[in-house]
Amino acid sequence: MTPDQQEETAKILAHGRLTVLGRIPDASNAVLYATAELGGRTVPCVCKPVAGERPLWDFPEGNLARREVAAYEVCRALGWDLVPPTVLREGPGGETMCQLWVGPDPLAEDAEPAEDEDEDEDGSGDGPRAGETGAAPGELLALTEGPEAGPGWRAIGQVETADGTPALLVHADDPRLRRLAVLDAVINNGDRKGGHLLPQPDGRLHGIDHGVTFHTEDKLRTLLWGWAGEPLPDGVPRALTSLADALADPAGGPGARIAELISPAEYAALRERVAELLRTGRHPRPGGEWPAIPWPLI
Repeated sequence: MTPDQQEETAKILAHGRLTVLGRIPDASNAVLYATAELGGRTVPCVCKPVAGERPLWDFPEGNLARREVAAYEVCRALGWDLVPPTVLREGPGGETMCQLWVGPDPLAEDAEPAEDEDEDEDGSGDGPRAGETGAAPGELLALTEGPEAGPGWRAIGQVETADGTPALLVHADDPRLRRLAVLDAVINNGDRKGGHLLPQPDGRLHGIDHGVTFHTEDKLRTLLWGWAGEPLPDGVPRALTSLADALADPAGGPGARIAELISPAEYAALRERVAELLRTGRHPRPGGEWPAIPWPLI
């Protein structure tokens, strides 16, 4: 999606007439499937009202909705199209996060239910299933029986399947995933599961569910550790520099939009993480007391 297309879609989401079609089943927070219509154009969307959020003990400040929008704004400031257009608006129940829906109709009779009852509320993605090993072409995550990742794959770590069989969890050595790993490091994503990865038919990749982000402490928990400690790929330092420049001005442009969505302490921590990535020029390694890999994997 081009920047102009993002702007147009965001305008429809922010100002269009919302029609709620139903509630996404199996979600712990209130998650609504809807459409937004403006100027004769209608787009599907997911709405997450602040009033329907379950409080998180380790995220006492802010709310999931505003952090999801902040993640989109950070991604835009990086110049990347990895997060679907996401806005904050008045909707059902008051202040609501509204994001372009990029998956199949979740209310269709043959739609698969959500895998995770915590934060995986926006659709499904490719990922390993307990008890299964092997990888099919086009998959992003897989369980393998061998001790090492094969060509085109990066090892995450050893796990056990449902029957207790040891397996190696791997993810694709994919440049789209690698940029998403950088985005996760920037926003301090505490919950990057397989169900949050949505590959599109046109070859794009979207990441969703960014409510557990921007903490001032190191909370990075992700399945995308395959590049840990390696140099950042070409183009990423330039994107990080653009983001750093935008964040240096919290009174205007992207910096102002982000500053309105997270606390001053979270904003300062965001700037520090960007500066550290530029200083080291490398993907971060797992660290801190926070578990490095989310569970369940999907």
